[in-house]
Amino acid sequence: MKKIALIGCTGSIGKQVLSVVNKNPDKFSIVSFSAGSNLELLKQNIKDFKPMIATIERACSLTSFEGVPVLSGEGAYLDAIVKEADIVVISVVGFAGLKAVLKAIELKKDIALANKESLVVGGDFVMPLAKANGVNIYPIDSEHSAIWQALSFDREKPFKKLILTASGGAFRDYDKEMLATATAKSALNHPNWQMGAKITIDCATLVNKAFEVIEAKHLFATDFDKITAVLHRQSIIHSMVEFDDNSVIAQMSYPTMEIPIALALDKNTRLQSNISSLDFTKLATLTFEEIDYERFPCFNLVVSAGKAGREYPAVANGANEVAVSAFLEGKIGYLDIYKIIDGALSAYNTAKAFDLDAVYNADKWAREYALKKIN
Repeated sequence: MKKIALIGCTGSIGKQVLSVVNKNPDKFSIVSFSAGSNLELLKQNIKDFKPMIATIERACSLTSFEGVPVLSGEGAYLDAIVKEADIVVISVVGFAGLKAVLKAIELKKDIALANKESLVVGGDFVMPLAKANGVNIYPIDSEHSAIWQALSFDREKPFKKLILTASGGAFRDYDKEMLATATAKSALNHPNWQMGAKITIDCATLVNKAFEVIEAKHLFATDFDKITAVLHRQSIIHSMVEFDDNSVIAQMSYPTMEIPIALALDKNTRLQSNISSLDFTKLATLTFEEIDYERFPCFNLVVSAGKAGREYPAVANGANEVAVSAFLEGKIGYLDIYKIIDGALSAYNTAKAFDLDAVYNADKWAREYALKKIN
């Protein structure tokens, strides 16, 4: 039985991880998990899964529940990465995932990764450290899982091109005038997926797809010129791999995170799921379009940050996290997200030495810059 430390148990991915565990009690058990702020759901999860330890990021007076120790406060999630785990699922949102990944690697634990930001900002350090410590990183993002599956679960298998698919998010049919007045409420109305608020906004701006391009570069040890993205409205093909003979292998299913999660937890077994089989007679058509980069300038902006390397991806991510939060709170408009990221990237000066400290400092600088612009 595989023992799981689940970092981020109350979000969308965390809930689905627990669902997979629930359906396969002979294969998986939860030894620890962390929550962000949802104390009531954390309590329910403790009742249901009886971990050895639980943590929550919000400050609270609770120190134990149902006989399970509960640690609280900023950074407590790192204490849920325990030596007893066989694999660590990292599904916290944003820059915080980097520290979780680094601790899991330090403990030589395999990682099921649903936090793309850890590779976006720290891939230059994470991937070599994982290799040096014999740590496997299994992707949970549906796009990277699709590529991994098309490569027969061998990330070193040669390929010609990686083709990421993008649904286009809630604003894929908005013109420039509509985008200027777009609201957070409308942005959260994703046409195909049910996800957390932050990633849903990132889908609307296509920042999420740009992050996935950068993540793919690190996960599959390739160059940016071998990665492309296309608009695929139906979200049936989750990504594709083209090989040297120009043949293409695609992974297809109805939109679901259950399949990528199960494969990341146990890559040698395709577990039964509640996802319906594809009925090809009812799939009227599968369409592919070029992404309109003029209407969605954040995509090329953030990919350019990835190509620039060093701390620039961390600057883009830090500014984006603050900008998205402000947009969700109604403090800025949708188009201001691009302006804040662009301004931060233009104003930033690289550190003398490129190391993890420089990444952390760049993240802090970008957040301060974004807050000043917002205020």
